[in-house]
Amino acid sequence: MPAVENRLNSPAPLPHSSAVPSTQLSFPDRDAHRAWLAQHAALPRGFRVGTSRFAFTPIEAPKPAKMTLTLIALDEPTPDFAAVFTRNAFPGAPIKVGRRRLAADRLGAILINNKISNVCAPGGEETAERICRATASALGLTADQVLPSSTGVIGWSLPADAMEAALPDAAAALQPDSILPAAEGIVTTDLYPKIRAVELGEGRIVGIAKGAGMIEPNLATMLVYILTDLAVPRDTLRRLLQEAVDESFNRISVDSDTSTSDTVALISSGAAGSADLAAFSEALKQVCRDLAEDVVRNGEGIRHVIRTTVTGAPDDTFATRLGKAVVNAPLFKCAVAGNDPNVGRLVQAIGRHLGQLESAPDTSALRLTLGGHEIFAGGVFRLDPAKELALVAHLKEAELYESQPTADGSFAPPVDYPVHERCVEVGIELGAGSGSAIVFGGDLTHEYVSENADYRS
Repeated sequence: MPAVENRLNSPAPLPHSSAVPSTQLSFPDRDAHRAWLAQHAALPRGFRVGTSRFAFTPIEAPKPAKMTLTLIALDEPTPDFAAVFTRNAFPGAPIKVGRRRLAADRLGAILINNKISNVCAPGGEETAERICRATASALGLTADQVLPSSTGVIGWSLPADAMEAALPDAAAALQPDSILPAAEGIVTTDLYPKIRAVELGEGRIVGIAKGAGMIEPNLATMLVYILTDLAVPRDTLRRLLQEAVDESFNRISVDSDTSTSDTVALISSGAAGSADLAAFSEALKQVCRDLAEDVVRNGEGIRHVIRTTVTGAPDDTFATRLGKAVVNAPLFKCAVAGNDPNVGRLVQAIGRHLGQLESAPDTSALRLTLGGHEIFAGGVFRLDPAKELALVAHLKEAELYESQPTADGSFAPPVDYPVHERCVEVGIELGAGSGSAIVFGGDLTHEYVSENADYRS
């Protein structure tokens, strides 16, 4: 097996949570990671995927660009599908169309394009529906059986003519074997594709995701597509997806910005027969949790993933919000990027969040750990020179790569695969209840600034 499973020191799982894996993967190089993806990429029965790529010139920026169309098609349209979308007040045209699609009797295909997100562009909804009609015509469906999905630059218009011309190639490329072409086709600034899968009885759940920046979900996040051949009724599927999203994608943040295109879609072909709902729910949550962490690890410029484990909170919502406050704190994120265990910035971030609440819990029982080392308890820091060295070592062990400026002075990641799955481990025990949450975030680096300063260039 190209990927080596390492049993690393991890915090114990939270009560009623399995978000911290007992094993973690590491990869020696890009080829090993791609081989691992290929091993897990088998499509559930009843699905096919195909892609096509073409060159075009955006009307808003007359310079050459390339777009990939990714087509996910069912052998037969299904009534059993679910989706959740962004709550950003300026959603993209595909989000508006997608919300209408939830009322459709059946879904037969998803068409995804990268490069342009079709957000607030003139005639955006009309263009999205036009592309759906063209897709439906190519597949023998009706337009309301096609879900459109777009990602990329905000404000630009889709090249509808070029997309329609490329659709036959995407349809001709449809194959039932591997989801890997779709995982590769939907990326934008992602360093690598993301696939997670779970076998369940005679069936299978497989999910793909794209997303690296503009990520702090509000109901959903990024673009995520989850396929299963296990039969789960529509209403149940939608309830289980919402529960899984709340425990996974709604507990991550890269940069605290909620995308205008966030989508998580779940489709059941039913080809494998009925599922044990309890087992299906847990398997779905595991796929979502794994993909959510993958997105953070692949976040723009991220060199450290921060896993914040909050326990003893008044409730789970409180715990989630506190965890978000930590992973979104700019000064703490910068300290982590520099392997500097400046724990004063961590305490400041927690205190800032709690101080803004109308009714904050008593902090006298607050206990903090970093890398398993107690750093704060009883209202005072618990630090010494030996512990300081141990904290630095913990941060360095969690680093994915070292910052390396390029010849032009910009910063670019030297790897395009996940080197390991280690995290900077932050523990917050409030002693104020039974609520808990695990929230994932990342550091704030030169690479992130460089990536987003040049995003449209």
